[in-house]
Amino acid sequence: MTPSDTLRSFARARASLDGEEVTFWWTGDVYGWGPREPYQRVFGFEGVNVARLVEDSDGYHLLSREAAFYLDPHTREILDTWRGRPVVHVWNDPAHQKWRPSFPIPVTDLGDQLCFSLEIPLAYPSPLPVAQYPQNSADDTYRALELFQFFAPAAELATDTPGVSCTMSWSRMSPWLPWMVQGARPGGLTFHCRGRKLADWSEVPERTRAYVAAHQPQFASAPKEWSAPNESSWTYFRKLNPPV
Repeated sequence: MTPSDTLRSFARARASLDGEEVTFWWTGDVYGWGPREPYQRVFGFEGVNVARLVEDSDGYHLLSREAAFYLDPHTREILDTWRGRPVVHVWNDPAHQKWRPSFPIPVTDLGDQLCFSLEIPLAYPSPLPVAQYPQNSADDTYRALELFQFFAPAAELATDTPGVSCTMSWSRMSPWLPWMVQGARPGGLTFHCRGRKLADWSEVPERTRAYVAAHQPQFASAPKEWSAPNESSWTYFRKLNPPV
């Protein structure tokens, strides 16, 4: 496939070419690690992303917002507190992306499926400088690694439908979360999740739909226009806790 063909196929797996809303749901766990310490499961994790695709002359804009929640690792209930501190869940609005044919998307032929891989190393000035947030940040540069895999049936991709079914996996290595108040402690977190494209919002687990409806109901639908900058856990924490 040409880069444009690859991008178009990926767009059908991740979203839908007709601009209809697409909901992805995922679940998994979060592990903590540190020097000379064993990995330990710290949280369960469950999230949703609702998106719509807009085509332009150079590629596509993915307009999305996403919410995700830290869970008790044993009961899988959504946490309010952790070690006596309030939990700040993920409320990323917006969470937009620009897709261009020049962006490399490795494709692996698995026979009855194609796997689209996205490997995204991140390094940029932290929204939480250590001088302002010594208890919440260990570095003035935010560093993380996001690893996505999207699996789509080859038979569906061979049709001309605007969207196809898709399952996904996601792993992330990141610093400790700001609300964990780990300061300069070495180490960080590894997220390990898997999920799928749903038929619509009604397929999201009822507990999660209810939590979104009770706290930020706009996350049940996709944005209609591009806006910037994107929200992240770090910028959202800063909004809730502006520097003194």
